[in-house]
Formats: sequence, C-alpha cells, structure tokens
Amino acid sequence: MNWVNDSIIQEFILLGFSDRPWLEFPLFVVFLISYIVTIFGNLTIILVSRLDSKLHTPMYFFLTNLSLLDLCYTTCIVPQMLVNLCSIRKVISYRGCVAQLFIFLVLGATEYLLLAVMSFDRFVAICRPLHYSVIMHQRLCLQLAAASWVTGFSNSVWLSTLTLQLPLCDPYVIDHFLCEVPALLKLSCVETTANEAELFLVSVLFHLIPLTLILISYAFIVRAVLRIQSAEGRQKAFGTCGSHLIVVSLFYGTAVSVYLQPPSPSSKDRGKMVSLFYGIIAPMLNPLIYTLRNKEVKEAFKRLVARVFLIKK
Repeated sequence: MNWVNDSIIQEFILLGFSDRPWLEFPLFVVFLISYIVTIFGNLTIILVSRLDSKLHTPMYFFLTNLSLLDLCYTTCIVPQMLVNLCSIRKVISYRGCVAQLFIFLVLGATEYLLLAVMSFDRFVAICRPLHYSVIMHQRLCLQLAAASWVTGFSNSVWLSTLTLQLPLCDPYVIDHFLCEVPALLKLSCVETTANEAELFLVSVLFHLIPLTLILISYAFIVRAVLRIQSAEGRQKAFGTCGSHLIVVSLFYGTAVSVYLQPPSPSSKDRGKMVSLFYGIIAPMLNPLIYTLRNKEVKEAFKRLVARVFLIKK
C-alpha cells in the first residue's frame, strides 16, 4: 500500500479490549470521566495563564503550550475509543487512522521537547535569576516553543510516511485501541526490520536526548539550591521545580517502558496499558499536579472566578 492506494483499504478493525468484554463498560465510564477532567483542567490552565497578567511569564507560557498539547493528545485518542467501546464493530476509517497516527506522533515528539525546554527555563530562573528576564525574553520563548512544534511535525511526517508506504496484509486488524507505528508495522506483508530500527532511533533521539538535557539542568539546579543559605529559600526553589519533575517522571517513565524495552510475551498488553497511561491518564494528571502544587495558579484561579461572579452581578 502507498499513499495513492487509500481507496483500497477502507477501514481498520481496532481490537482494543475486545478480548475482555467485561471490562468495556467500566473502561468507558473511567475514560469518559478522565476525558472531562482533562478538558476542564487543561482549559482552566490555559484561560488562567492567558487572562491573569501576573502569569504572563515564560514558565506559564510553556505550561500553556503543554496544556494545549495535552488537550489535543487526549482528544486524538479518547473520542474514537469511547465510540468503539460502545460499538459492536470496533473500526476506524483509513483516513481516520492516518490522521490519528500523524497527530499522535506530532504531539508525542513535541511534548518530549517541551518538557526539556521547561527544564531549561527552570535552570535559568534558579541558576541565573538576575539575568532571567534578559535571557528568557519573549522572542526566545516563542522560538523555543515553535522549534518544539516544528520538530514534532517533521518527525511525524517522516515516521508516518515510512509506515504508510508499507504494503499491508488483509485482514486489517490492529491489536490496539489506536493507530500507532508498532501496531501498524505488525500488519505489514514485508520485512520491517529497517522500519523498526528507524523507530528505535527516533525513540532514542526523542526520549534520551531531552531526558539527558533535563537531568543536566536539574543537576545544576540542585547544586544552586544547596548553596542557598535559608531553608525557606531552598524550599521555594525546589517548589518551583517539583511539579515539572513529577510530570517528567510520569511521561518519560511510561513512554520509555513502551519503546525502549525488548519484546516479550507480555509486551502487547503492556504496550496497551502504558499507552493508556501516557495518552489518557498523564494529560489528566498534569493540570492537577500543576494546580495543586502551585500557589500562583491557585490564586490566579480564585481571582478569575471572583471576576466572573462580579461580572454576573
């Protein structure tokens, strides 16, 4: 199959959780609630960060990008999954599969890079506080965010093209709940060793390199914080980084366990469960982590709510 052959394949069957039908209704309820919480939480962060002038800083600019990305991430996955959980025929159209694959790859790669950019922002804020506003000026912030999105887009174009050019064998049954590169490679009628090697290379580039930059940034941050004399100052410095560290641990830990572990008999179910976590649960937890641990966001949210009530009166 190639790009001009999309009329031949009309749809794919997504097995998802069909081997455990007793799980489908509980999962539908859980995913629906998670989706609602994700939409509300991330929209709240975007609105608060944009409408409250006190949050017009590089840190919240990047957090807004992360929240927008998480909104798109979960919307790319959950609606189709909810439909299939309620349907007898669990299918996705060919064009829908291509779109889901492309968007999923864009957002995944972009999020890795955004997390690395956010760690750089925290490094400058703590290690170069007097030069923070000079270094992290608006133009640089826009360039860093744009570079993350453009790189994610380029990565998706490359991997999507390589994957969709492979000839696929009938029946077109994907043993997953979404269209993902590893799941589509299993449908190929030809040897996919080269594609798997390229996928592994991309995984290393977008997992380990940003993670290494994050670890280096936090090594300098820890050293700088330990030099602070007052306990209150150290606590405040660590507090600004705590939320980001938790999000990094959740996202990288789950993603690495999918793509960088060797195949095993349980890798199929492990891949589904971990994909669920970083595609659905992590986007739901991110706004909770940043709001519950961040005094500035909570105060900004209270001010926004107060303004809304005043307007209504």
